[in-house]
Amino acid sequence: MTSPMRWLAPVALLLACGNDHGAPKPDSNGAVDWSQPQTYAFGPYMLQPEQEITTDCVQITLQNDSDIYINEVDFDAMGPGFHHSNWFWVPESTFPGPNWNGTNSAQDDGTFNCNDRHFDQGVAGLFGGVLFAQSTQAQQESQQFPPGYAVKIPARSKLVSTIHLLNPGDNAITVTPSITLKPIPQSQLVKQLAGISFENHALALPPNMQSSFTVTCDMLGADQTPPQDWPTPTFKVYYALAHYHALGTGLTIEAIKPDTTSTTVYSTVNGIGDSLGAPIAPPFDFTGYTKLRVTCDYYNSTASTVVWGNGSEEMCVFLAFSDSGYNFAGGVPIDTNAGTGTLVDNVMTFTHNCDTLVANPVN
Repeated sequence: MTSPMRWLAPVALLLACGNDHGAPKPDSNGAVDWSQPQTYAFGPYMLQPEQEITTDCVQITLQNDSDIYINEVDFDAMGPGFHHSNWFWVPESTFPGPNWNGTNSAQDDGTFNCNDRHFDQGVAGLFGGVLFAQSTQAQQESQQFPPGYAVKIPARSKLVSTIHLLNPGDNAITVTPSITLKPIPQSQLVKQLAGISFENHALALPPNMQSSFTVTCDMLGADQTPPQDWPTPTFKVYYALAHYHALGTGLTIEAIKPDTTSTTVYSTVNGIGDSLGAPIAPPFDFTGYTKLRVTCDYYNSTASTVVWGNGSEEMCVFLAFSDSGYNFAGGVPIDTNAGTGTLVDNVMTFTHNCDTLVANPVN
């Protein structure tokens, strides 16, 4: 679909991820005191009216000589214009991804064109791990786990994030976002958390009506094609976050037992601009369930069919954190035809096959 907005050519972006913007000051050996929270400010990003930028990434070298355990991430967009961002940790010494042509030096921290360095979120999730995702247009957001629960970032890692900038207004704006990582000592660690991330690219929102898109994903390794050897799910889910755009009205995650009975794991309650993520309390115990069902709901008020994409197009993504020993991912990860919908109570409903993938064991 062609965006109705007139996207202007990107203006120059400046990023400083160093002492001038309040980033941690390393000691004489180049290390940072990771017994304390660390804040990284980046930008400024200057956006002209109706300008959108979807091709940039950010790199931040953490300068951590030992493993760190992140219990909380706080994000501050410092105003409208910072539409969305996905944050991954990756090894500092060997950046994952084919044809990676960036260097591993902190001197290369800052904003770069994702394609220039061949950054790929899927590869980053496989060779590193997901840390945080910003809700659509949320200007401030906190992702906090229960005391003693944390995402491990191995020694000598860096953060890399895809960023989506969007200024739908009539005036130029400038934003200087920041991200704060709050660690806990390893001695306080109760459980190490792993990521669960599924997305559905098979979207085709019919014009001027409500629609619903569902994928049901098998979480048993033995049921995969070919069969896999990961263990039967017995994990608990502690946090979940949804991502969709302005036409989205909700996302629901359900766990399904072999007898087809289902239980809601998480469902959104806020609208766009507020946090679409929340702790799950008490944690959801996946023991006894074998499938995960993800449903995204929309109301398309336009006269055109809306498909997967940025800007005025749509997305259907969720991120969660569990105490599984594995990172799960899948859904419909590439742009695919949505198929034929079925009208149910004036809602056009679509279903699609789901692929389930498991990354290397968490250690």
